[in-house]
Amino acid sequence: MHTYSFFNDYSEGAHPRILDVLVRTNLDQEDGYGNDTLCARAAGLIRKAAGAPDADVHFVSGGTQANLICLNSMLRSYDSVIAVESGHIYVHETGAIEATGHKVHALPTKDGTIMPEQVQALVDAHTDEHMVHPRALFISNSTEVGTIYRKADLEALSAVCRRNGLYLYLDGARLGSALTSRESDVTLADLARLVDMFYIGGTKNGALLGEAIVIPRPELKENFRFHMKQRGALLAKGRLIGAQFAAFFEDDLYFDLARRANAMAERLARGVAALGFGFLTQSPTNQIFPIFPDPLIAELRKSYGFHVWSRTDAAHSAIRLVTSWATKEENVDGFLTTLSALTK
Repeated sequence: MHTYSFFNDYSEGAHPRILDVLVRTNLDQEDGYGNDTLCARAAGLIRKAAGAPDADVHFVSGGTQANLICLNSMLRSYDSVIAVESGHIYVHETGAIEATGHKVHALPTKDGTIMPEQVQALVDAHTDEHMVHPRALFISNSTEVGTIYRKADLEALSAVCRRNGLYLYLDGARLGSALTSRESDVTLADLARLVDMFYIGGTKNGALLGEAIVIPRPELKENFRFHMKQRGALLAKGRLIGAQFAAFFEDDLYFDLARRANAMAERLARGVAALGFGFLTQSPTNQIFPIFPDPLIAELRKSYGFHVWSRTDAAHSAIRLVTSWATKEENVDGFLTTLSALTK
C-alpha cells in the first residue's frame, strides 16, 4: 500500500460540488441521450466561456472515446492524421484510430509539441492518390509530457492547417491545467477561434467521468450525433455528464481545480530541484518528470506510486509525478521529505 499515489489525476472520485449537483438533481426526470436540461445548461455555459455562441457541444464518457469519435468524423476512408510520436492516439489508445482504417503519422518531438514546418513537410511529402491523404492534425494541451502550446504556437499551427486544408483537433484531457498554467496565454475563446474541434477534459480535473466536445467549425457539426451513437457514446443517462459540466462552468470551479493541481506540481518541482535533480521536460502543468538514479527510484517506489516514464542513461530514469485537484500540501511535502532522507 502506497503512502500516496502520484500515478495520475483521477485516482479520487469527484470534487464534492460535483457530487452535490448529482445528488440534488438525482430524482428530477429528464429526457435521455443528452437531450436534457442539464446538458443544455452545461452546453450554454461552455459556449459562453468560449465566446462561441454557435459552437456545438456534446458530452462523452472518456478521452479515448472523444478522440476516436472526433477524428473519425473528420476523416474520409483514405485520409490520415498527423501527431507527434508521444501523442496519446499513437501510444496509449490501443490503435483505436488505426482500427478505423486511418494511418497516424508520428513525427519526432523533444518536448511533446509539434512545429508548423513539420506539418508542412509531411503534407508536401504526400503528393498523389498512391499515398494516404493527410487531413487532420492532432495535438494535446497539455501534452503527454506536461508542456503547453502558447497562443502564437496555436496561431501558427492553425495557419498551416488552413493553408493546407487540414482540420486542427485538440485533445483536452488536461486542458484545465494547460489553460491555468502560469506560462499560458491561451483562453477557451482562443481555442474556439483557432481550433476546428476540441474537448474539455473532466475526468482528470475533478469529475466522476466525462469530457465535453466543442465543435466551432460549421461543416463538422452535421450528423455528429450519428458518430457518437455508432461508437457507443450517446448515453441514455447523458444527464450525468451534463450535470457535472454545469457545476464546472457555473463559476470558476473547473479552472480553480486545475490551478490547485498545478500549484501542487509546482511545489513538488521546486522541492525536487532544490535537492539538485533535473527534469526530462520543463513542465508548467500538473505532470512533472524528474530524473533520478535507478536505485533511488526503487527506494521511492516502496512508499509512493508513480510511473517510470523513460530511461535517460544507463543509470538514470525519468519518472512521472502527477498531482490532482485533491492533492494536499502534506502529500507533496511527505514525498519531498522521503526524497531528501534517501539522498543523504
